[in-house]
This record gives sequence, C-alpha cells and structure tokens, in this order.
Amino acid sequence: MERDFTLFPDDNIGNALWQMLQQGDDLLQTREIEFSVIFPNQELALKFGHLLLENNQKLSFCPYQENEEFPWEITAYPEMPASYENIVAYQHLLEASSEPLKGKFDGWFSPSMNKFAL
Repeated sequence: MERDFTLFPDDNIGNALWQMLQQGDDLLQTREIEFSVIFPNQELALKFGHLLLENNQKLSFCPYQENEEFPWEITAYPEMPASYENIVAYQHLLEASSEPLKGKFDGWFSPSMNKFAL
C-alpha cells in the first residue's frame, strides 16, 4: 500500500497513524485514545480536570515523575476514530484550554500503538 500524505502527513502523528495502519489497525473504528497534559502544580491540574469533567470527559489524575517542573498529569480518554484530523483537533483543544492553567501537552496514545506520539 502506498502512503497518502494527505491522510498521513509526514509528522509524528501522521507517522504513528501510518504505522498503526500498517500493523492492521482499522483506524476508522471508534476507540479510546489517551491524551496527556502535565502541570506545574496539583491545583492547576485539578482545575483542568474539573474543566474536562464539566464537558463530560473521562479522565485520570496522577503524579508525573518524569518532569520535575510539571509533576502532575491529567489524561483525557475521548472515544473517536484514529484519524489525523481528530487527533490534531483534540490536541489543539487541550492545548488551548490548558494554556491559561500553565498546562503542557505531553502526547497521545492508542492501545494499538507501540509508542507515544507528540
């Protein structure tokens, strides 16, 4: 199969989706995708979590030991097909809504992936 760069651009997201497709993943199937945002303190992370809960988003909240400056993590679990447009749009939504709370987007993950994509 030849790669269509309009559906799978040459960037981290497009490359990850292309790899998933090559491994036999049906990207059109709705699934839970994990999107993580990290925060400099617990209070800001909880405020962001509250914002997500107000918008009926499933989430988790936990300490994040991989970054001393951003030691708290909120992960959202929206259900969607794994398309480039969906992932980019949700990432931008999280970045815009977490920016006033000093949040930093930390990546996304789908269980059919072997690694995080930024």
